Amino acid sequence: MEEEIGTIIHYYSKINVGILELSHGELKVGETIHIKGKTTDFSQPVDSLQIEHLSVESVKKGESAGVRVKEHVREGDKVFRVTPD
Repeated sequence: MEEEIGTIIHYYSKINVGILELSHGELKVGETIHIKGKTTDFSQPVDSLQIEHLSVESVKKGESAGVRVKEHVREGDKVFRVTPD
């Protein structure tokens, strides 16, 4: 199952980090996300989250955080939390 939790608002290609703005719920390190957009479609575990260059274990609705991504993401891509059925 998937639940939409936010949107990519920026991408730093040199360090493969997407900035995720959470619009719903909470996201924790260790959870799996699915990023989907016009040309983007992949899933990956969340290995780390950073707010203002400081590592955090979770982010909540209304916060923005950097997440290292394994593929190129684009502004406007939707981010979903993947939960086991």
